[in-house]
Amino acid sequence: MTTAMAPGKIILVGEHAVVYGRPAIAAPVWQRVAMATIEPAAPGAGCSLHARDVDLHLRLTVAGDDEPLAVVTRLALAQLGVAQEPDWRIELHSEIPIASGLGSGAALSTALVRAIFRQLGHEAEPAQVSSLVYESERFYHGTPSGIDNTVVAYGQPIWFVKGRQIQPFTPSVPLTIAIADSGVRSPTKTTVGDVRRAWQREPARYESIFDAIGELVCTTRRAMEEGDLPALGRLFDANQTLLESLDVSSETLHRLILAARRAGALGAKLSGGGRGGNVIALVEEEVVNRVSDALYTAGAQRVIVTQIGAEAR
Repeated sequence: MTTAMAPGKIILVGEHAVVYGRPAIAAPVWQRVAMATIEPAAPGAGCSLHARDVDLHLRLTVAGDDEPLAVVTRLALAQLGVAQEPDWRIELHSEIPIASGLGSGAALSTALVRAIFRQLGHEAEPAQVSSLVYESERFYHGTPSGIDNTVVAYGQPIWFVKGRQIQPFTPSVPLTIAIADSGVRSPTKTTVGDVRRAWQREPARYESIFDAIGELVCTTRRAMEEGDLPALGRLFDANQTLLESLDVSSETLHRLILAARRAGALGAKLSGGGRGGNVIALVEEEVVNRVSDALYTAGAQRVIVTQIGAEAR
């Protein structure tokens, strides 16, 4: 039996603009992982995939080209030179809520690719994994930037610009982030598509917003490198204002953000596609419990506290 896992992820700053070539900063969330397990099946049984969390059961031979897990399985096998379908039973499980902005699709595909490589006696390099998983991301995102598959495959904070070499880096001081799940499912593909249509109608206006987000991301990196937490909190708030101008926030997210700020968070914003999913709040250790309680009171379904730059795997 072979097992592999992959973390969830959050985008700290830069979502949506990253699709249009601006930088973004993202980090893994090891408190929530996806897992893939491969066991031999009876001779001649072929390869089957079972994701019980979403009641998905596939036979690889008959799965269509629109099924992302089947696509990534075929691509991984092809890269390893396996022409004949192996007799495997693949079990997939994820602790990551679907359509919540935590990268559930990328994490499942990443765990799957790593398990396939290990089952065949190889360890996949992060760049290999990221490239393979990217092919499945278009099913979840429509026009993916590549940031989800990259940060999940590398498992560390990254500076990301679409089409350029990634830059893993570590903040000069660990960042404590409270992640609040709004409980509202919001597929990233939908919000990315809506922003694209709005950009096509008003390209000058949207390019100006994307430019502002890109500049903010550059300033955010400097604040992270200098360990300036108050400045970083203000940048979270400013990024949220820009995301609201893209019409990807919501009353539910605003309520959570306001609750976090009032409870002492240095800054808070949505993370991911928006309109649902998660809110992230930058907090200091002494207010973690107070901010978490405030988020639950404001309607959060769950709150995860993670440290960026000091992930416990």
